[in-house]
Amino acid sequence: MLVLLGFAMIAVFMVLIMTKKLTPVLALIIVPTVFGLFAGAGLGIGPMVMDSMKSMTSTAALLMFAIIYFGLMIDVGLFDPLVKFILRKLGNDPAKVVLGTAILAAAVSLDGDGSTTFILTTAAMLPVYLRLKMSPVVLTCVAGLANGTMNILPWGGPTARAATALKLDVNDVFVPMVPSLIVGLIVVLVFAWLLGLQERNRLRTTAPEIWGDVADPSEAFDGGTGRGGAVTAGSGAGSGAGRFGFARKGSTTAGKPGTGGGSGVAVLEDPATLVDDHDTAMADTALDPNRATLRPKLFWFNLALTVAVMVVLVANIVPLPFVFMVGSAIALLVNFPKVKDQGAQLIAHAPSIVAVVSMVMAAAVLTGVLNGTGMVKAMSEWLVQIIPADMGPFMAIITGLLSIPMTFFMSNDAFYFGVLPVLSETAAHYGVDAVDMARASITGQPFHLQSPLVPAILLLVSLAKVDLGDHHKKVLWRTAVISVVMLAVGVLTGAIGIG
Repeated sequence: MLVLLGFAMIAVFMVLIMTKKLTPVLALIIVPTVFGLFAGAGLGIGPMVMDSMKSMTSTAALLMFAIIYFGLMIDVGLFDPLVKFILRKLGNDPAKVVLGTAILAAAVSLDGDGSTTFILTTAAMLPVYLRLKMSPVVLTCVAGLANGTMNILPWGGPTARAATALKLDVNDVFVPMVPSLIVGLIVVLVFAWLLGLQERNRLRTTAPEIWGDVADPSEAFDGGTGRGGAVTAGSGAGSGAGRFGFARKGSTTAGKPGTGGGSGVAVLEDPATLVDDHDTAMADTALDPNRATLRPKLFWFNLALTVAVMVVLVANIVPLPFVFMVGSAIALLVNFPKVKDQGAQLIAHAPSIVAVVSMVMAAAVLTGVLNGTGMVKAMSEWLVQIIPADMGPFMAIITGLLSIPMTFFMSNDAFYFGVLPVLSETAAHYGVDAVDMARASITGQPFHLQSPLVPAILLLVSLAKVDLGDHHKKVLWRTAVISVVMLAVGVLTGAIGIG
């Protein structure tokens, strides 16, 4: 009964948020409560949730003050030069922007912290997406793919958990999986490029005020080459250059080499021109150059403060929530010395804070019911029991496949310390080594990172103002493919053995 209720609860929750019948916060509260009562929790469901919530408070504090800190840094202009640099390098081709997002997210993921990765990636790239009218869901998808794949790094957590649970050296677990990691990242970049091409094609028809009626995207995005990438001009003779650099029909700016000035042919301007003309382009975005919160004279102070915060964060010498608390306090005090302005800044970021903190607290209901009613234990034991005896030699592969859904439905701690040892003990009877089981178990991490039980992913969708259900629709099947590919590469290279 507990097994059926556990899987049914997860299924109902996923259906409700992906079909947008309920917001994630309401689904996280209502669905587990109903199923918990059916499981016989009764009035004991309250203590279950409160016990789970105690473990969530530090995470909620971390996310709250991280949002405040990086929100302040965006407001005062710390990231404006970075965005200009990105625009110069990537131009305004959506395919290149999405690919750049994947590379940035993968690079930042080297610190092993998902929250930091998503904060920095969103801060740098979201204004670019909004400026070009690209879908923020693509940003969250690509960032989630990159960070999830990189999560098997030894200092990321799961690999260390697997090694600890099975009493293995962490290097013995990770090093043979490097080829899987490399291939996984290649698949991430392929997905990013394909998503970018989809965005490029979509914007031809959905955002003509930016892109015009693009006849041939492969030519239209040769901005600044002077090859005369021809596109059909927008209407409105004599209207001048279109927004973001498209020269309109009859415009005096349309006369680039090879196009024939004023001939009704439009080309995309050079990326440098777009950056120089960003006053109009960035209007109504987080990087509006005329916003009252800009503090250009304090740029170097804010940069030094941010570097200091990141160094302390990576060094892990002070609890992370306290690091962002102190950082936010200093940033507010220096950039906004007036009490009225400090209050206004806190209020300005309140919607983002409420969105993410409420989801973290609501997730405590789901985890509390799963653990308190014994659903997690029953589900894991059932999965072990249903594995046929003749499949024993393939226990490592089975474990890799099981890690995809199981680490999505439960915490890493529950899977690696509760389920993996049982699976490994079973596999030992068929000659499958514990180290093979450990390596296979970490291949499900790309999928795990998209779970609503992972605070970092809640932070990502909140910062990008993306619905969790929309994110899941785009990212889940792609992360499943990456996990299976990493598992397959591990088997082919011999890192994951068969008994």
